[in-house]
This record gives sequence, structure tokens and C-alpha cells, in this order.
Amino acid sequence: MKVAVLGSGNGAHAVAFEWGRAGHDIYMFDFEEFPKAIAAINKAGGIYSEGEMEGFQKIEYAGSDISKVVKYADLIFAVGPAYSTEPFGKACKPYVKPGQKYVICPSSCCGSIVFKNALGIDIKDESVIIAETSTLPYAVRIIGDAKIAVYNRLKGGYSVAALPAKYTKEIFDILVRVFDKINMAENVLKTTLANANPVIHPAVSLLNAALIERTHGDFLFYEEGVTTSVGRLIKAVDDERIAIGKQLGVTVVPDPELGMQQGYQAEATYDIGYSKAPGFLGIKAQPTLNYRYFNEDAGFGLVFLIDLAKQIGVKTPVMDSVLKIVSIVMERDYKAEKARTMEKLGLEKYSLEELKEIL
Repeated sequence: MKVAVLGSGNGAHAVAFEWGRAGHDIYMFDFEEFPKAIAAINKAGGIYSEGEMEGFQKIEYAGSDISKVVKYADLIFAVGPAYSTEPFGKACKPYVKPGQKYVICPSSCCGSIVFKNALGIDIKDESVIIAETSTLPYAVRIIGDAKIAVYNRLKGGYSVAALPAKYTKEIFDILVRVFDKINMAENVLKTTLANANPVIHPAVSLLNAALIERTHGDFLFYEEGVTTSVGRLIKAVDDERIAIGKQLGVTVVPDPELGMQQGYQAEATYDIGYSKAPGFLGIKAQPTLNYRYFNEDAGFGLVFLIDLAKQIGVKTPVMDSVLKIVSIVMERDYKAEKARTMEKLGLEKYSLEELKEIL
């Protein structure tokens, strides 16, 4: 197959490497504003990987010409943070064709709907299949030019859902050939609510804000940043995420339990479960507070979860408090920015029961 990978970050490198290793022709795209990684891949002729995936994989094309990447592609991955999904969709819009298959990896809160809107396609349109994964299939970091280290290739605990859900099996049957531990989710509500980054990252970062500023991230985010009291805040946020799922008829697995399924954690607790997690060992904190742990996971993730909860009648006092304090710390009003809301997704008009039906 011709497989297109939109993005050039950690996850995009890993997706391109693994699908290339599986025998597919890989074409990578990123915008001209992000030339460094693309240039490195071109110079090397592909991507090197070490850790749980090893070797070198040729990349057929890496560049900023979207037409070369998505035209005639059998499968298109959009791999990046929440704020990349809409730009990727808009870039694909002139080339969208009936029958195309897109996978937003990861969802980052209804990424499939964001992408579909960016393509200019109604949420109920079935001419193309847009799917999303609950998380990246890897813990991975770029460690050099065209080189990645894969610390954990997930052992399970992640899923895919299509929009609409009746096409999930079709996408699953394609993905499982490479993502062999992936599962099928009931719908995109399930994949969206399985994203625990808004649960963990803002809480840990907020309670370690002074240390991050003082050391510029020179400490271990999980091993040193998560203590008993920090774990209590993570759990309180997670409890509200689980309550949102319950109202929607979606079972949300507590994050430490999910972490054990994925191979990150050895204990299903909110303190030691993280601080002594085999999959989190050695991960340094962010160098600044102006980082995706606040800008994405609070500015998109918590904003979305709070707005969704309000629409379906679930109270989220802890999420509200975390978002408010993070906004004060960062001197920006994430809630007012409305980066990811029900209205922006076009879902504000639907009742609880209608949401369950259309998604």
C-alpha cells in the first residue's frame, strides 16, 4: 500500500518506520514551517530506530508537497498534537476523494471530527472514512537526525474507532496487520475519553511548576514529580473523566489500570503506579511551562472535557479548578480561547442521546 504520514514529530517517525518495516511505501508530509526533521529524513534516505523497534527503513518521499503524499494513498495517518489536526485536514481538503481512509493518531479529543470538519465534510457524510486511535501506539522520542528510540511499543490498552462507528471493523482490519495489539472501540467517544494526557500532564506540571521554572526541567517528571499528594490530584481529575464516560454510556478504564494494559505501569495506583512505572523511567520534565502539557492537555483537553461535561450534565469542579489555576499561571485564559469545544466541533446542538447515536 501507499501509506501517507502527515507530521514529522516523534509519533510520525515511529508510524512511518513501523509501516515501512511492514512492507508499505511511505510518503511523509509536514508544513514548510517545520523543515528540520523532514530534511534529516531526506538526507538519511529514511528513518533509524532503536529500542523496541530496531533498524532502518527507507522513506519514499518526505517533503512539504501535500499532493505527492496524499494522492493515490491507500491509508493516510495524521500524527501530531491536537493543534495539528485541523491544519492537516485543511491541507488535505483539495485532494480529498471518495473512498479515502484517514486515521487521526492519536484522537486528542475528537480528532476525527476536527479533521472531518476541516475537510469540509458533514459529520454524517460517509464518502470517506475518518478514524481515530485512543493514543499513540508507542512511547517514542527523536534522539538524533532521522533517528528515534522506542521505549515502549504498547502491549495493549489502545483502540481505534471510525466515524461513523459502523466502519470501525473495516479500519481495524487494516490497522491490526501492523498495530497487532490494537482493539476496536464502540465509537469515537470511547477513543476520545481514553486519552489520559489531560488527566496526568496538567496536574503533575501544575504541582511541580516552581521546580520546572527553577531547574528548566532538570528532574524526572514521573519518578520525582509524582508523589502521594500529586497522585491524589491525578485521581480526582480521572474520577471526573470516568463520570463523563458513565453519563455517555462509555466505560472509561482508570488510567493506572490502562497503563498496566499498555505496558507502562506495574501497579494500578495513582502515585507509585506512576513514579515507579517501568515505561516512564528516565523521562525528563519539560524545559518550560510553555509546553504542550499545559497548552495542549489543558488548553485543548481539559477545555473540551469540561465543555462536554457541561452539555451532558456532569459536574467537573476539579477539572474546572485545575484549568483556572493553569490559566492564571500561564497568564492566558484557555477557556476563553475555546480551542476545542462542543460548539467548535459542531456538536453543541445534540442532546445526550443524539450524541450516542451519531457518534
